[in-house]
Order: sequence, then structure tokens, then C-alpha cells
Amino acid sequence: VCSFLRDCLSDHIYTLYTIDMRKRFCSVLVYSLLVAFLLAFGLWLASDYMLDYSLCAERKPYDQEAAFSQKAEEYPWQKDWLDSLYVHSVLRDITIRSHHGGVRLHAVCLPAPVATDRCALLVHGYGNTCLEMLPIAYIYHHLLGMNVLMPDLYAHGQSQGDHINMGWFDRWDVLQWSAVADSVFDGDTRMILHGISMGAATVMMASGEDVPQRVQAIVEDCGYTSVWDEFSGELDAQFHLPAFPLMYTTSRLCQSRYGWNFQEASSLEQVRRSRLPMLFIHGDQDTFVPTWMVYTLYAAKPQPKKLWISPGSKHARSYADHPEEYSREVISFVNEYLPSSSPADTLCHEQ
Repeated sequence: VCSFLRDCLSDHIYTLYTIDMRKRFCSVLVYSLLVAFLLAFGLWLASDYMLDYSLCAERKPYDQEAAFSQKAEEYPWQKDWLDSLYVHSVLRDITIRSHHGGVRLHAVCLPAPVATDRCALLVHGYGNTCLEMLPIAYIYHHLLGMNVLMPDLYAHGQSQGDHINMGWFDRWDVLQWSAVADSVFDGDTRMILHGISMGAATVMMASGEDVPQRVQAIVEDCGYTSVWDEFSGELDAQFHLPAFPLMYTTSRLCQSRYGWNFQEASSLEQVRRSRLPMLFIHGDQDTFVPTWMVYTLYAAKPQPKKLWISPGSKHARSYADHPEEYSREVISFVNEYLPSSSPADTLCHEQ
């Protein structure tokens, strides 16, 4: 009898233990799933915030009067030229429908003082408008006597769009604008693309595609190697966060929402395929798009190519800091690959 009771008691204790373990297991599983859900939801919220923070910045207003006034003050040797453009309303507005997405895109064109087949297509940086490229237009229009076209990238200036593409889809728009410029300036143009910052990344990204023959050279000024490199660097600089896991989840969200990801948006991979002559410009004190990036890009680019490092310049300040040297580098490069029958104007910067 005692043995039987012991066996029954043991079975009962075992049953209770088993039930208790199952309850504990279920509780641990529920709590683990809840924690995993909260972490995943928190990571999604963080990714959504970072994507909006990066690609949905407040749009800079398009104001010609303010832009001309600001540039005349910042670049006083250009004042007479800028005043003449503004007073005589030389800038002409152009709008097209993008082949990618069908949205309305805007640009301004600046016909050369004397008829020429040479044209510069100038591409602005992140958050700016085409008017930000007026100081560079001075080199091409006033010093080199070239036609100029300056587009507002998608979601910038007077172009439509609800997010910034960091140059990746913009590369197609730039190639479309090259055809528009060729038509506006009477065809058979010889063209150079010149971009600054994100605009530089854009023209480098375009260079790896099937570029039309009219585009004969490229100038990139402080462009990044890839969106991944640029964003991961800023994630560390601004938020002191590592790339994992936020960069990965934000890139996936970008792919889902906008159709591209940070890894594929690579200037570096595009310049590897480019055979166009390219002038690389970068400030040696640039920390926003770190100077090391230009050396990586330059090493990857097949010949012909040229590199000029602007001493003491921070991000996108090479022309402002060294206008004569910058102009000489650009003019020399242009005249080598888009030679003109008439000599370039003499540089005359009144500091």
C-alpha cells in the first residue's frame, strides 16, 4: 500500500511539475515574442524616422531675386554678370515630364552670348535649387562662352517629387536633360556634365550608363562613393550609431517605399564602367563627404581622368575658396576635351 501511494504521489508531482514547466515555457515564449515584436516595431519606427530625415527634408524655396542677390554678395567679381542676367531676364524656364515616374521637372537655360555647340549641364547638391549653380555657370557662360542648362532635381526647386533620390534615379533625368539641352541649343552639341556634392554623385552615376555621344566629359566636385557610405558616416557623426542594424533596415525600407536601396546607389561602381574623361575636385578639409572618398573614386575610374585637391577647403567650398585655381582647372579640362575655335576669356576675378 505504501509503495502504491508513493507511486501515485510521484506521478502527481511529476504531472504538476510538467504543467508548471509548460506554463513557464509558454510565459517565456509569450514574453520573448512580445519583446521581439517591440524591438522590431521600434526598429521600424527608427528606420522610418531616418528615411524621412534623410530623404524628405524641407524644400528650399525657389527665389531668383534672393539667389542673385546672395550670389552677388558672396562672389563680388560676378556681380556685373549676375546683374545683367537678372535685369535682362536672360534665364529661360523649361519644363519636361520625367521618363521615370512622369512627374514635371524644371530647369533654366542660359544661351551663350555667341552661338556655339558647346554646352554645360550643371547639377546642384542636396536640398538646393538649380540657382545654387550660378557661380559655376559664370565659368562656363562668361569665361568660356558656352550654353548652360541647370535642372532642378526631383523634389528640388520647382520640380515635382516628394522625396530625394540621392542621385540614383536622378541619373536618368540628367541624361534626359542632356537631350533637352541638345534640342534647345539647336542640336549637335558637345556637352559637359558638372555636379557638386549630390549633383557630383548624380553625374558620376550617370557616367556608368549608356551615355549619349553628345556628353563628352564630366566634372565632379565633392561627390560621395555611395549613398551607403555617406549615410553610414552621417549616422555615426550625427547620432553616434553603428551601421548595424539601422542602415540595413532603413535601406530595405527605402527599397520598399521608393524602389532603390543604399547599396546599389553607388557612384563608385558607376565610375568603374565610365570611359568619359572626368575631372575630380575635392576639398582636403571636407568631413561631410570625407576627402578619402575622392581618392577611392579616382583610383576606380579608368583613364582619362584628372584630380585636383583644393587646399584648406571644406565641403563644396573649393570654388569659393580658390576661384582662380578652380576656374583654371575647369577651363583647362574643358578646352582639352571640348576644344573651341576661339580662346577662353582671360580670368579677371576682382577679389
